Amino acid sequence: MRQSRSIPGVTFGTSAFFLWGLFPAFFGLLAFARPGEVVAQRILWTLVVVLTVLMASGRLRELRDIGKRVWRLAAVASAAIALNWGVYVYGVTSGHVVECALGYFINPLVTVAFGVVFFRERLARAQWAALALGATAVTVLTIDYGRPPIIALALACSFATYGLVKKVIPLDALRGIAAEGVVAAPFALAFVIALAVTGRSEFGSSVKHAALMMSTGPVTLVPLLLFAVAAQRVPLSTMGLLQYLTPALQMAWGLAVAHEPMPASRWAGFALIWVALAIFTTDALLRARRLRRIPRDVATEAAARTSGT
Repeated sequence: MRQSRSIPGVTFGTSAFFLWGLFPAFFGLLAFARPGEVVAQRILWTLVVVLTVLMASGRLRELRDIGKRVWRLAAVASAAIALNWGVYVYGVTSGHVVECALGYFINPLVTVAFGVVFFRERLARAQWAALALGATAVTVLTIDYGRPPIIALALACSFATYGLVKKVIPLDALRGIAAEGVVAAPFALAFVIALAVTGRSEFGSSVKHAALMMSTGPVTLVPLLLFAVAAQRVPLSTMGLLQYLTPALQMAWGLAVAHEPMPASRWAGFALIWVALAIFTTDALLRARRLRRIPRDVATEAAARTSGT
């Protein structure tokens, strides 16, 4: 039974991370607009789609049951993901797809670091080694770029912040996205109106531009829903492995399609990140295996005691 449930779960998870990996191809089509306008339109159209889904499923009234504390958490999550979207769109449309991919490679390490800082989590030696290698990689890449990899760090930190909030906010995927959209919509709408009034809006410049911006809603929501389904059916250790599919595809796009430069020194920095992730992932898999083994050991011991009596 467990196997029959895990197969479609892995399919859902792979589909979500695969679609996220193709985002450079889609958002590259939006280079005609400023990143701020793209993010504002994305917020509004994602909210329209998610409210439509909630209405169709008879769940729209559930938004009224959200308390003040949860709305505050939704506001923090909304700000974090809006920053993440803005930096990502800027990175893709300005020829920094590889650096965007770096941000999502770094993200698991930043999440672990946040756990130490905000939740005082204790790390094993392997985890400390992975963080040290990650910090070394950032130093190498800073020397290579001639500046800190700000786009990558901003993406990693903003998404790690978003993940921390999503860890504690008591909302399912649909209500969470809806709450974040409700909080951000007034600001996004005001920005869109200001662009229209000053004649700087690209939304109404052509049917093609309007259609592309409207499509940011379903393009955003579909992989999130696939991810939510997968998260309920697939072990966290498996999801942790699948998540590397997204930056790998984005990096491949940046190198093979966008033809971004990748000197040897930059490869060295990425190699350090991959070694750090290999250590981190191996340690996580071993820990998960030990945790699964504990209930079996307890059950075996209990059975032995019972047979002994």
